[in-house]
Amino acid sequence: MRELPWPARVYFVALVGTAGLVITRGLLVHHGLVAEDWSALLVLALLFLLCESVPTLLNVPHVAVSVSFSAALAAVVLVGPEGAALVGLAAVVSVRPGLPMVKRLFNGAQYALCGYAAGWAYESAGGRAHLPEPADFPGILVPYAAATVVFVAVNFALTAVILRLASAVHKDQVSLRAMVQFLSSYVGFATFGLLIAALWSTVQSISAVLVLLPLFVARWALGHYHAEQRAYDATIAALCQAVETKDYYTRGHCTRVSAASSMIAEEIGMGTERLRAIRYAGMLHDVGKLGVPTKVLQKDGRLTEEEYAAIQLHPMRGLEIVRGIDFLDEAFAGIMHHHERHDGRGYPMGLAGSEIPEFARIIAVADAFDSMTSDRSYRKAKSIEFAVAELRKNAGTQFDPDMVCAFVEALDRHGWDMAQPVPVPLDDAAVETTVKDHDDPTTPIQVVSER
Repeated sequence: MRELPWPARVYFVALVGTAGLVITRGLLVHHGLVAEDWSALLVLALLFLLCESVPTLLNVPHVAVSVSFSAALAAVVLVGPEGAALVGLAAVVSVRPGLPMVKRLFNGAQYALCGYAAGWAYESAGGRAHLPEPADFPGILVPYAAATVVFVAVNFALTAVILRLASAVHKDQVSLRAMVQFLSSYVGFATFGLLIAALWSTVQSISAVLVLLPLFVARWALGHYHAEQRAYDATIAALCQAVETKDYYTRGHCTRVSAASSMIAEEIGMGTERLRAIRYAGMLHDVGKLGVPTKVLQKDGRLTEEEYAAIQLHPMRGLEIVRGIDFLDEAFAGIMHHHERHDGRGYPMGLAGSEIPEFARIIAVADAFDSMTSDRSYRKAKSIEFAVAELRKNAGTQFDPDMVCAFVEALDRHGWDMAQPVPVPLDDAAVETTVKDHDDPTTPIQVVSER
């Protein structure tokens, strides 16, 4: 509790207090729970507790998710708002190891509020808390859908606020489209709660046990998916780090190009899977530099035709390096063609206009923008205004005008965090650094003929 900023502490106390008042009022002032409800409540609370004790860690720091809310939603149908709140409150006694008491209290309070709000939505939509009979279906579906939406929305809102107040999550860590996809799958898992309620009239409490296996299969699938994504990200980060060790002045370049590419992709309405692929492509667009001699990348002065040819081959070398990584999908095209020009004078294949893959047209804009707005050994970073003006000037010749327009609109909406200067380690101070940057449209590489 002490490590939380004061706004987060105030929010925490208010949340716990509100949950306590809601439960007390529901049990003592409202119609409360009848005796036969308590056996159902006990079974559902145990199911909730079991699922809550083995959550799935997400790619966002400090955040985990479980499928325990299915039990709370079943309680909405079987026991009502008060019962759902009590089932959610069971999160306080989770046996998850290493979970601090402050997190237990927060989880219990927010789940209790979610359950009560879902119960209220269920009854407001015409639902009635009771043991459902076959004749009650499909009339129960609309109220249950309303309860599910409210539960997920309240859960997401309460959790997002505490994370934001505690500065645990930044806006660039979770994309809107990824969150929408996650919430959609979250709502899908709610069908298990309806299944518990439907089976309860036939096999009573055994229905919770019957649903337990598919619940844990769902939990395993969700965990496997996020573990796979973490492995992908680790692979990409390792390759990116290997590239950036060749030149200290390009530290963070891959990450920023990935972020800028994602901004453009979101602006033009790319789907979730393609957004992930463009993010990977931005991270790995310069991986081919691993195949270019360091003395060429760091040469002071004009390049020979042979040395310039080695630079021009780096997109193809990048494709060779990552060709075996299956999950990159469309990212291959971005890596291969990000130095093509809209007028056909780029490399390695001299493609023009719509012949250039969309990923490559996006990365070309993001790559040039970050190069201009970052420090280099031969100059200081240009301003955002200068870089945008340069992109506009070269739209239609070097860059796709539509991608430039999309990026400018995204910048106006979201802004841009300028790259921080990266100091060169003292033991490498004598090493020559690149005088010209092949990504910078304001300082083209000079080539001297060997003839």
